[in-house]
Amino acid sequence: MKKWLLSSLLSTLAFAEETAPVLNSGDTAWMMISTALVMLMTPIGLALFYAGMTRSKNVLNTYSMVFGAFAIAFIAWIVAGFSIAFGTMEGSINQFMGGFAHVMLEGISWKDFASVELGQLYPKFVFIVFQGTFAAITVAIVSGAIIERMKFSTWMIFAAVWTIVVYAPIAHMVWGGGYLFNEGALDFAGGTVVHMNGGLAGLVLAILLGKRAGYSKVAMKPVSIILTAVGAGLLWFGWYGFNAGSAFGANAIAGVAFLTTTIAASIATLTWLAIESLVFKKPTLLGAASGAIAGLVAITPAAGFVSVGGALIIGIVGALIAFFGVAAFKKKLGYDDSLDAFGIHFLAGLWGAIATGIFALNDKDLLWSGPLKDADDRLGQIFVQFESALIVGIYTLIGTVVVYYIASALTGGARVNEEKESQGLDESVHGERGFNL
Repeated sequence: MKKWLLSSLLSTLAFAEETAPVLNSGDTAWMMISTALVMLMTPIGLALFYAGMTRSKNVLNTYSMVFGAFAIAFIAWIVAGFSIAFGTMEGSINQFMGGFAHVMLEGISWKDFASVELGQLYPKFVFIVFQGTFAAITVAIVSGAIIERMKFSTWMIFAAVWTIVVYAPIAHMVWGGGYLFNEGALDFAGGTVVHMNGGLAGLVLAILLGKRAGYSKVAMKPVSIILTAVGAGLLWFGWYGFNAGSAFGANAIAGVAFLTTTIAASIATLTWLAIESLVFKKPTLLGAASGAIAGLVAITPAAGFVSVGGALIIGIVGALIAFFGVAAFKKKLGYDDSLDAFGIHFLAGLWGAIATGIFALNDKDLLWSGPLKDADDRLGQIFVQFESALIVGIYTLIGTVVVYYIASALTGGARVNEEKESQGLDESVHGERGFNL
């Protein structure tokens, strides 16, 4: 009897060892590389992209706002953002936020996998960092709309609070098992969560802060288009981690995203150059860089869901919408979105979110909510995409206004004084120069 019990126990232990989930080293390596690529996008790629487009007296401040945003947003993500975005609560509140069970990553072990149920057998800590880089770049995008006139202290407080109050609940609703996720909204890598969210928040801040002194009256020439082009190239490079990494493994869907990302960015670059040649008679490097980013933004929500043809159309239309958003829409309405965060990120992101419903392949292995069976399903998916864009827009609008006034109150006003703005924020705020020529 004892031998039988011992034999049964050993057999049970052996079976448990055989069936226990095992770390997938290939997926782990890919997700760590993807995370590093997304990290590259913010304090290097986006920082250079934005800094090159600002005036020489504010180039260092612009870089600092992006660099600082990454650092403080990531800490806010660890403190509470991840828990709100990807935690789970009982009851209807879970439709809108994940709760506070994982504040400071409480209850999460270094041995935990990202998701055994979904076959994501890489460390959960890697997933947390990967998602944290998304939170950081989203708030950094916002800075492009309000450079050259916002207090650095106000900006840093805004970035931290906004990450928790605005970004994290939206991430939960779309990706973390919240309302829009349950509705079947498709957002492969952040069309609504990142680009619409960040672009609209930038417009809100630009309106609340007011225009730069001399806006539309004096020339505000970029300090270096070359810096901007280098930044755009690094953003494009990092975007492979952003989009292909959102397949959460070294798999075939990552390959789909890798291809469609390259197609959309390339065709959008050519589209922007073609429009410039027709309208202004000269194709510019700044236009090429802007077109590439518009195409990357537009394909982001659709990257793992669409075909080659879908990627081409999304890239072309994304560039068209962003171009006229920057060249005509802003001029007509008169707002001062310094570096066109709204025109490129929100408008191209909105198009990408809707286009995902239009061009998503009818493939059960690609779509989160299952295959589209007929035309009614297609129309229903497009409606869900509109619903997702609307809810994200309303929440971002209200949340950004609230966080702005909190940050402004804590720092005695959000805008620098006229003297500092005239002198330039590099020396007046940081006591440094971007270029000592």
